[in-house]
Amino acid sequence: MPQTDSATSTSDTPSVPRSRAWPVVLTASAGQFLVVLDVSVVNVALPSMRADLGLTAAGLQWVINAYAIAFAGFMLLGGRAADLYGRKAMFLLGLGLFTAASVAGGLAQEGWQLVAGRAVQGLGAAVLSPATLTLVTGAVPAGPARTRAIATWTAVGAAGGAAGGFVGGLLVDLLSWRWVLLVNVPIGALVLVGAVFWLRESRTGGGRRVDLPGAVLVTAGLATLAYGIVQTEAAGWTDPATVLTLLGGLGLLAVFVLVESRAAAPLMPLKLFRTRAVSAANVGILLCGSSSFGMWFFMTTYAQSVLGYSPLEAGLALVPSSLSVVLGSKLAPRLMPSVGARNLAVTGALIGATGFAWQSTMTADGSFLTTILGPGILMMGGIGLATTPLSTLATSSAAPGDAGLVSGLVNTSRTMGGALGIATLTTIATAVTGPAATPTGLTTGYAAAFRVSTGILLGAAVLMLLWLPKAHPKARA
Repeated sequence: MPQTDSATSTSDTPSVPRSRAWPVVLTASAGQFLVVLDVSVVNVALPSMRADLGLTAAGLQWVINAYAIAFAGFMLLGGRAADLYGRKAMFLLGLGLFTAASVAGGLAQEGWQLVAGRAVQGLGAAVLSPATLTLVTGAVPAGPARTRAIATWTAVGAAGGAAGGFVGGLLVDLLSWRWVLLVNVPIGALVLVGAVFWLRESRTGGGRRVDLPGAVLVTAGLATLAYGIVQTEAAGWTDPATVLTLLGGLGLLAVFVLVESRAAAPLMPLKLFRTRAVSAANVGILLCGSSSFGMWFFMTTYAQSVLGYSPLEAGLALVPSSLSVVLGSKLAPRLMPSVGARNLAVTGALIGATGFAWQSTMTADGSFLTTILGPGILMMGGIGLATTPLSTLATSSAAPGDAGLVSGLVNTSRTMGGALGIATLTTIATAVTGPAATPTGLTTGYAAAFRVSTGILLGAAVLMLLWLPKAHPKARA
């Protein structure tokens, strides 16, 4: 067994030999790929799930919501657990739980079994995902090499979200909806084997215990807030139950902040947010996530419901967009030394906003080149360029003992941004479309959602320009 590197890792010193660094990066990135893939891969399988298991419309929505709520609710706790109990241990635990839940969901015979499996998947993802980014930053020394490693993590994760529609359509068309979940099993098993051999244990807890009151409050607050957000798709933002749920989630998070300000060993040290790079980068990631997650949802639906594409054709149509986000993420490290992390993040947001503005001119009889290919490349290429410097700025500013927590915060910002964005943009699109969901009506609603996304990214660009530090922060030892 490899030796445990306890409380000795710094953000500048890699915890693995240089020769083994990139296998660690690829193993951790593969785990992140599975997590993000399962956010979107079930979308095209929902009609088949409904027909096979007799799910109601509400039950079908919970197939998605159960995963999202558990994922967002337990993310910060998963990040802190990685710091205290070991990044490798939490990676193995999270991936094992995720893979086992995929088996349970794929073999479900009743709707509640499928929803329960998805909830446990989300819990496993919340434990796994923060550990992936911490393992990446711990394996590679600070500097250009770490930036390239983070770019790989970002690109692979983004590819998971982008490939969801294509992978889901292919599996549903060729096999059945069950393989949308069961496909995780051989991949998860392979990644588990790689993790056992390639990952080294590291922790920086120094004997501390989990802040139990803080853990309960932040998990309950984030889960309640996520529940309120996803409920808006069915009930709307002004429904009393929605308002009370959202206020309840915000109230729990406010109490969490109060408790953390007085705790001797807080789950979330509030001093983290005094660092401009951490605060500004996480807000930027939240805003970019709110636009990009909605993009995949609307474009997949537009291709199938308006242009008449099959699930597989819709997935293939979005492949260029998938490749562009990978290209943007991998190009970012080459540009950061000369352009600067802040300027590159702003430029990426502006390129993405240009793509969203173009997409907002979509029509019901649009062509592949002008309503999917061109704007899709700009939208996702810009998001890829922006996300890598934002993730680098956030994680490079963290003390080694808070690395897992900051990684969890980055992932929470992206996940909550995506949930909030989809709920908000769906509400806007539905309001504009009206009761007659004709192809023309749907297109008008989706175009309105893309105009709002354009405004969000323009606002994000201004915020990042004013708030992000000009110079790349030096990682603290």
